[in-house]
Amino acid sequence: MSFKEIYTKYDWDEIKTEIYMKDGSHVEAALSKTGARSMEDLMALLSPAAAPFLEQMANLSHELTQKRFGKTLQMYIPLYLSNKCSNNCLYCGFRNKNRIKRITLTMDQIIEEVKVIKSYGFDHILLVTGESRESAGVEYFEEVLRLIRPYFSNISMEVQPMEQEDYERLIKLGLNTVLVYQETYGKKYHEFHPVGMKSDFFYRLDTPDRIGSAGIHKIGLGALLGLDDWRTDSWFTGLHLNYLKKRYWRTRFSVSFPRLRPATGVIEPKVVVTDRDLAQMICAYRIFDENLELSISTRESVRFRDNAIKIGITSISAGSKTEPGGYTADTGELEQFEINDSRTPEEIACMISSKGYEPVWKDWDIHYGI
Repeated sequence: MSFKEIYTKYDWDEIKTEIYMKDGSHVEAALSKTGARSMEDLMALLSPAAAPFLEQMANLSHELTQKRFGKTLQMYIPLYLSNKCSNNCLYCGFRNKNRIKRITLTMDQIIEEVKVIKSYGFDHILLVTGESRESAGVEYFEEVLRLIRPYFSNISMEVQPMEQEDYERLIKLGLNTVLVYQETYGKKYHEFHPVGMKSDFFYRLDTPDRIGSAGIHKIGLGALLGLDDWRTDSWFTGLHLNYLKKRYWRTRFSVSFPRLRPATGVIEPKVVVTDRDLAQMICAYRIFDENLELSISTRESVRFRDNAIKIGITSISAGSKTEPGGYTADTGELEQFEINDSRTPEEIACMISSKGYEPVWKDWDIHYGI
């Protein structure tokens, strides 16, 4: 059974109602379990009824994270390759209706960006683009991977959804991880994605299956927080994760928690997601799956990020620029969104060390012969 078939068995409003009907006894039952938690348990952990249990959830989340990941924190940095986009997503600074300067980096420009990134100490890089097959299609990505692979032992990608054979081509060139966010699993999806490739809800929903079938090492999921009810979106993300774990059991998985940020010509958040809400979300996912990698970006504040690493986060970005060419020529006008934590990678690493954790710049060596 495909995830589309599973997804269509559930009604958004009914799931939302179930989540909001959970009470303290359901939360206590989920917290007291020693084995795997169910989707019902995830409902309870995401529910308003779990708010009074946040301290208990944080302690358990911390304990489970330490058991599985120790006191390490993976460091990564995004490299924006292009802000050209065929979509008009209402929350994104790259939306095609925005009158901003558009650029796709050349190979020479990419190398200059890589030199700066390497000077910071990074060995884990995330490649990001808008969604434009004409400006940044699979052939472009192949050229980029060939160019940068000697510089990084871990290459991730967050770009437009592609076909299985495209992912297979890129995996052969060293692609390790693909992040693809559904943004929202709710009925309002088309309201936020009126035109472009991204307006096809089910094509995007099926993307993790194409990635998993291609044999990728890791898949990243997530919902954009601020578009719809975060509790319900988080539950559907968990449902998607559960399906993928069973079907692609050799693959690792991560979940990210992007909150809507200011950018040129974008909408205001439709739903307010507080720091306590986000902390509850992180703890809920960790308790739901102790092996899950959880990532936090520079969208979040200094204070929140400093505390989030103690409750379940295993991966953190630092020194991020969200515009193409941002590491060599900070233009500002090309940003996808405004970052919230502008500390340097060195400052982030020092903060991590000061809290008794080890910042990990390099995960593993490239396998010779691939």
